Amino acid sequence: MPNIKSAIKRVVVAERNRVRNRFWKSNMRTARTKVEEAIDAAKPADAATALHQAYSVIDKAVAKGVLHKNAANRRKSRLAKKLSTVSAKK
Repeated sequence: MPNIKSAIKRVVVAERNRVRNRFWKSNMRTARTKVEEAIDAAKPADAATALHQAYSVIDKAVAKGVLHKNAANRRKSRLAKKLSTVSAKK
């Protein structure tokens, strides 16, 4: 543990941010998994609903500063592309 007051504060802030980032990253992984499971189960309606929820979670992570907006757009694009390839096969 640091002795300097500002360093002590940085430790506290870093831990708070780590917990928040971990929460949002976990939510993003869960949302992505739900989309992929719906796609694998060949349920386009469920996959579209899960995709909409994943978009929401990803956008909230950007708003919280957990994820860069370009990284978020890349993740959303990849999910949408997976869904479109399954929809096109039908």
